[in-house]
Amino acid sequence: MLVDTGAIYSVLPSSLLKSMGVSVIGVRRFRLANNQVVEREVGVIGIEVQRVKAYTLVVFGDEGVHLLGVTALEELGFEVDPIKGELKPMKLILM
Repeated sequence: MLVDTGAIYSVLPSSLLKSMGVSVIGVRRFRLANNQVVEREVGVIGIEVQRVKAYTLVVFGDEGVHLLGVTALEELGFEVDPIKGELKPMKLILM
């Protein structure tokens, strides 16, 4: 997957999510990079990155789109190291 810190939610192809049995829990409106507004179905999936697991909202997207959004990164406890282009653990704060 491509990590996209400009995307709030993760996006996977609708056909993949449906083949995995992911249920649609709602529809949300999104603004695309070209300023177009679209409605997309959303669901919840379990994900694992570097042996860390979490549940996150996922957008039912177009074919070929595999994005890991910032919400999932935060839920997993990762941030992007912009110099190395890698994920690194966040310093988690509990207050």
